[in-house]
Amino acid sequence: MGDGVILEHVRPLGGAPVDVHVAGGRIAKLTPSTREGAAAILLPGLVEGHCHLDKTLWGRPWWRNEVGPLLRHRIENEKAVRKALGMDAAREGRALCLAHLAAGTTRLRSHVDVDEESRLGHVEKLLELRESLRGVMDIQLVAFPQSGLLRTPGAEEWMEEALRLGCDVVGGLDPSVIDRDPVKHLDIVFKLAERHGKPVDIHLHEPHELGAFSMELIAERTRAIGAQGRVTISHGFALGDVPAPRADALLAMLAEAGVAVCTSAPPSRATPPLRRARELGVTLFAGNDNIRDTWNPYNAPDMLARAAMVGLKYELRRDEEVEWALAAVTIEAAKGCGFAGYGLEAGAQADLVVVEAESLAEAVVTRKPPKLVVSNGREVARDGVARVIA
Repeated sequence: MGDGVILEHVRPLGGAPVDVHVAGGRIAKLTPSTREGAAAILLPGLVEGHCHLDKTLWGRPWWRNEVGPLLRHRIENEKAVRKALGMDAAREGRALCLAHLAAGTTRLRSHVDVDEESRLGHVEKLLELRESLRGVMDIQLVAFPQSGLLRTPGAEEWMEEALRLGCDVVGGLDPSVIDRDPVKHLDIVFKLAERHGKPVDIHLHEPHELGAFSMELIAERTRAIGAQGRVTISHGFALGDVPAPRADALLAMLAEAGVAVCTSAPPSRATPPLRRARELGVTLFAGNDNIRDTWNPYNAPDMLARAAMVGLKYELRRDEEVEWALAAVTIEAAKGCGFAGYGLEAGAQADLVVVEAESLAEAVVTRKPPKLVVSNGREVARDGVARVIA
């Protein structure tokens, strides 16, 4: 596509048919379609709200998973396998990004390990990948202290350097369980965010009241540095663990502090309550988390499939409810990640996905490969195949 090119006879979010005029990589205007007959649905580019490009085995031969059951087994196993296989975060990450593009994802947030093993190696690789896909896919990188900030000597300095090099977001991880000092851990995270003017995205797997306590500390620090609307809690399992009245109080607190929540809707774990989050004003969006790596052989770079997982997890049956699942990988995800210029209005970046379906709910449930994917006004995929040179 190019300036002045029209995407004809499509239904934005299932509405009335229009023609979409694109200029300068943006939507110039939408005009009523004059054609008769069925029209495909037009979605904004899908958003991957949480993944790990540096961990994936995508594009490699199948790897046999024989890892032990504990978290420390997975962490140590990953380090060993990366060395044994000669993994390259830019190479495997690129393969995953192109598969995402083919399925309609045009914006993506990836966490990238900053630890004693990789230090800044994976950061540098993914910064290289981000630059190579500039104008094709919008990629945010989260500097992620996989082994902790306090228990890993040098971690704070490496995080500082990762942000200086160009990481977009400050990450954190289970401040009570991993570092055993939630106050100091979060003080470092929010100090880095304030110093560099960056948003925050914290992995919070901590259960029950332990996780609730960490959430209270996160909300407190968000307000203290004026970071409302720029902080995300990823996973937030505690919101699904605690009794409903306690969860409501926590959600109200997060809404007031402008803290978003990202979920992968895992089938085997309690998750943040979607309906109550919507009712109480919390931005709740979705991401795959690990995609075919040493941690997890499952998941795929397909955000309509992830939306279907959200629907299954939360028992969303009515069409209106299934649309909530779609919002979790489109509008809500863009809001939670802070992706600017998103949507299907004039002036928005021309990230467009055309799918064959009668309704938004059918698009989620049937998950047909997109007929066309446009990113930044440029055709990047057709009929489920990426058209970007690898």
